[in-house]
Amino acid sequence: MLPTTVVQMLKDNKIDKVKLFDADSWTVNALAGTGMEVMVAIPNDQLSHFSKDFDNAKDWVKENVTKHLYKGGVDIKYVAVGNEPFLKTYNGSFLNTTFPALKNIQKALDAAGIGNKIKATIPLNADVYDSSNDKPSTGKFRKDIRGLMTDIVKFLDSHNSAFVVNIYPFLSLFQNPNFPVDFAFFDGGGTPTNDNGVQYTNVFDANYDTLVWSLKAAGVPDLKIIVGEAGWPTDGDKHATPDLARRFYDGFMRKMAKKKGTPLREGQLDVYLFGLLDENMKSIAPGAFERHWGIFQYDGKPKFPMDFEGTGQEKYLVPAKGVQYLEKQWCVFDKSNKNFSLVDPNLSYACALADCTPLGYGSSCNKLDIVGNISYAFNMYFQMQSQDVQACDFQGLAKITKTNMSTDECLFPIEIMSADTVINGELSDENVTEIDQSI
Repeated sequence: MLPTTVVQMLKDNKIDKVKLFDADSWTVNALAGTGMEVMVAIPNDQLSHFSKDFDNAKDWVKENVTKHLYKGGVDIKYVAVGNEPFLKTYNGSFLNTTFPALKNIQKALDAAGIGNKIKATIPLNADVYDSSNDKPSTGKFRKDIRGLMTDIVKFLDSHNSAFVVNIYPFLSLFQNPNFPVDFAFFDGGGTPTNDNGVQYTNVFDANYDTLVWSLKAAGVPDLKIIVGEAGWPTDGDKHATPDLARRFYDGFMRKMAKKKGTPLREGQLDVYLFGLLDENMKSIAPGAFERHWGIFQYDGKPKFPMDFEGTGQEKYLVPAKGVQYLEKQWCVFDKSNKNFSLVDPNLSYACALADCTPLGYGSSCNKLDIVGNISYAFNMYFQMQSQDVQACDFQGLAKITKTNMSTDECLFPIEIMSADTVINGELSDENVTEIDQSI
């Protein structure tokens, strides 16, 4: 999808802050003149480059920040150095490069004369801190990185930056089968947790205040906190449904509208929702739900009505305008073919290169019959190959049809035209361009 299309969708929905996961010039340029506050980012695989050489950091700031700061340009407020680089699953891969990269980027911002208004920070997962017996008041930074985290937060504090944390109540539910479901939401259905007289009615507040206690223990009790990601997926798991996502967002928006904060941090919270659009090529190592965090479908259609202003009035958000689709055709299993011995290898091939996560247990297409399952996989591969005729063969098992096999619960999508297709008027082998961002 064109960056300009996505930016118009943001404007139509009165979204005034955007968190990007890189600093792609095409994307950032599309935000010029919008007045939106922007956080640009450096991916984890580039941290080593900036940790070793200050000149590299200076060049990056010049190319990706200062060039956008002309009159009527882009309102960049933060540079995110990495994204959740201390996740345990990374096995310490970025422990030695993240903090040096942070210091060099902030130093480069200062050297460019913009360090007073643009700050470097590190978006971190909530697993960088923990507590005893799930009591926020016992919160401290994770033991194996406590010294490093203490140095980082003191650096952020000394430069008037912010601690950016990603908090996902959904993951609490996903990772612990005994987790009380209602405690993941904001409508008061769960049993409150008492922490030395402080009542917590939801896991978001408890998690946030665990961070507050961790910052106190590290000696920076007043460091600003930004929630870099908070949201609920809509597919890929039994708890990842549009109904539960709607429940989460409605409760969260009402909470935000009240501007009461958490028990330990009163007032308006600074939060980015994650995310805007579904991402059909994102890694599913954490779970199949990873491709379904968007509040909009892949083509910019809202998934469900939302109470965006927290007033109790739900409505559908404004969809993306001018989205162009490929031809209305689908690749499906040819039921006249009796050679079922070829099905398994071809099904595996299709799902290895396309998104079959909606077929999983508890997901939106889980109720399809065997023909539906095969057809879904074949069609996803076909669509993601820009409907190349050769992509609907599968050793003679498939055929192209004009009949839509979608059901009320399961969408057989049609690919939207890639950015190259729209601009050049010709088909491209590339997938639709997706902007990975929070709101």
